[in-house]
Amino acid sequence: MTVTDNKVVLITGAARGIGLATAKVFLRDGWDVCILDNNKTTLAEAESGLNLSNNVLAIHADVSDPDQVSESIDKIVDRFGRLDALVNNAGIANFKTIRETSFAEWREIMATNLDGPFLCSQACVPVMEKSGGGSIVNITSISGLRASTLGVAYGTSKAGLMHLTKQQAVELGEVGIRANAIAPGPVNTAMALKVHDAAIRQAYHDAIPSNRYGMEEEIAEAILFLSSDKASFITGQLISVDGGFEASGIGLPDLRK
Repeated sequence: MTVTDNKVVLITGAARGIGLATAKVFLRDGWDVCILDNNKTTLAEAESGLNLSNNVLAIHADVSDPDQVSESIDKIVDRFGRLDALVNNAGIANFKTIRETSFAEWREIMATNLDGPFLCSQACVPVMEKSGGGSIVNITSISGLRASTLGVAYGTSKAGLMHLTKQQAVELGEVGIRANAIAPGPVNTAMALKVHDAAIRQAYHDAIPSNRYGMEEEIAEAILFLSSDKASFITGQLISVDGGFEASGIGLPDLRK
């Protein structure tokens, strides 16, 4: 095992979307990057697209499986010898009401969105400690702050992740590990482009003071900041990267007219 001089980050759910954009931003900043995803095909495509084999480690794993998580961290230590940041980005969603959501669907979302960050953080902490500390950034959602008609499982999982962030900050601060959360608002991801029709997009535009969807790279830049030494005294915080969506009240579209 050789220990790299570069800082090392693990990004879950990194084969596409915000995760992949985050990997690119960290690479640009000189980090070694571990991208983890449960989709072999898109993971291989992401690894090929990054095209920096010496600085990138691709890991196929399911964040909701304790054994797979533990094995993944062992691979990171074997390859890079250290770990400085964890980005808990892996997440899934469905769009159903309380009465329509089965318990199996509820558990599937909780397993990835809440169990996953718990398991990954738990496995990463000992490695970060040996490196002198580190940073955990949990990717929650504006849905954890604002309820919506079809978000019972997803929104609840993200609200739980927000509180997990505070627990991590309180418990791990003394060993030099910071924990913060980012709550993206509507972002131009592949999922949003697929499920948000023109009417939905217009409604979001009306409700967002910035009058647009966010870009994946904008979320990635905020993640990099919280993972860096520039945020060395920031822990236990939730930052909404949402163009002002969470701050806006009712009646905003009418006030604009």
